[in-house]
Amino acid sequence: MAGSDAARGGARTFWRIAVVAVCLIAGVMLGTARAASHGHDIRGQAADLSTLVGDAEARVLAAEQQAAGLQQQIDAAAAGDVSPQVEKARAVVAGLRPAAQLTAVAGPGLRVSLSDAPRDSDGNYPVGVDPDDLVVHQQDVQAVVNALWAGGAEAMTIMDQRVLSTSAVRCIGNTLLLQGRTYSPPFVIAAIGDADQMTAAIQQEPGVAVFLQYVQRYQLGFDIERVDAMTLTGYQGPIRMSSAEQGVK
Repeated sequence: MAGSDAARGGARTFWRIAVVAVCLIAGVMLGTARAASHGHDIRGQAADLSTLVGDAEARVLAAEQQAAGLQQQIDAAAAGDVSPQVEKARAVVAGLRPAAQLTAVAGPGLRVSLSDAPRDSDGNYPVGVDPDDLVVHQQDVQAVVNALWAGGAEAMTIMDQRVLSTSAVRCIGNTLLLQGRTYSPPFVIAAIGDADQMTAAIQQEPGVAVFLQYVQRYQLGFDIERVDAMTLTGYQGPIRMSSAEQGVK
């Protein structure tokens, strides 16, 4: 009995302490909430925050509508007949757009694909082989591009990006960097022009011949496909000029 009474006494003591602890914790939480709210109703602050968000969204929408209206005014002013000199300059610019690769082009041509050597089931390259020998490099892509231009290509894209005279092919590892965007293999190059001439130019390109040695030795991918009809989009990115010369008088 004594042991039972002692156990019950210990239990009562524990619960008294637990009740006091709960009351203390509740008091601290209420005090913290009141301090954070500075004496105001937190639920009211949540409602105020929702109102602020709604007001901000309304202001953004109004600003967007105002910007759209201003853009329409700018477009209307630009379309107006400002002067004969401006109209002449516009005509010259419009005539240069195809040569600058800024317009879409359609026709027959070639599609060339270059890819890295295959990996095993674990994603690893063969043991004892230099990894640099198993991936497509910058000079491999550039060799194909040079061959296609030499074969009379009228327009070209790399990974669906239109190639300009200022386009630079760069590779970081086995990743292609072109005009600010990165791509992973396979690298696809499409060109519009005479398929026979471009194919012959590829076969005569020394850089392609070197790449084909690695294709045969390490099974890198190299495919040439004739396409009866393809459409290459015009270049859509910014055009940076280091210098310009006035040609309209």
